[in-house]
Amino acid sequence: MKQRRVLVVEDEPTIAESVGARLRAEGYEVELAGDGPGAVDAARRRPPDAIVLDVMLPGFDGLEVCRRVQADRPVPVLMLTARDSETDHLVGLGVGADDYLTKPFSMRVLCARVQALLRRVDRAAQTSDEILTVGELAINKAQRRVTRSGAEVHLTPTEFDLLTRLAERPRAVLRREQLLEEVWGWANGSGTRTVDSHVKALRRKLGPGLIRTVHGVGYALEPAP
Repeated sequence: MKQRRVLVVEDEPTIAESVGARLRAEGYEVELAGDGPGAVDAARRRPPDAIVLDVMLPGFDGLEVCRRVQADRPVPVLMLTARDSETDHLVGLGVGADDYLTKPFSMRVLCARVQALLRRVDRAAQTSDEILTVGELAINKAQRRVTRSGAEVHLTPTEFDLLTRLAERPRAVLRREQLLEEVWGWANGSGTRTVDSHVKALRRKLGPGLIRTVHGVGYALEPAP
C-alpha cells in the first residue's frame, strides 16, 4: 500500500518536530512547514493526503492556508488551535477544515483523528452511483455533489458526509455520538461540539427548515411535507 503523506504546518519547532516524529512512527511520510506561504508551496509542490494545520502562523494564518489549498484540490485538514470558541470553529469550517484539536492535545488523539480523516477519503473513493433524493435535496454520492431545488450547494468533504448520513435516514433522529462514530470515526463519543459546528455550517449553506435539533439527543433531516 502506498505510504500516506501528511503535511504538518506549525511554527513552534518543538511541537512541529514532536508531531512529525509521532506521525512517522505511525508509518506516515511527513513534511514540515513553518509559515503560511511555505505551507501553500509545499502542498502545491507535493500534494499531501492530509494536512495538520496550526491556525496561528507567520506570513498568513492557517485559515488562509486552508482556503488556498482547498481551492487547488480537496484535502482533509485537521486544524490545531489554542482557542476553543464556537466562532473559531465556524470560521475554520467555512474555509474547508474537516476537524479541530485544541492545544494542548494528546499525540494519540491526533494520530487517531488523522487516521479517521484518511479512512473517510478511502470510503468516499468506494462510493456507489446512488443519488439520494430527500425533498428538495439531491445528493449524488459518486460525484459528491448536492443540489437544493436545482441549485448546487458547495460543501466541504465533512459537511457532505454528515448530510449524506442524515439523508440516508430522513426524519430519524441520529444521536451526536452516533454521527461522530459514523462520519468522523470517533468511537469514544467525545467532541460533540464538532458535530454541532458542522450542523450550523450546513444550515448556513442549505438554508433553514431542513435539519431539526432534538435537544440533548441529536439531529434529523426533515424535508418539507
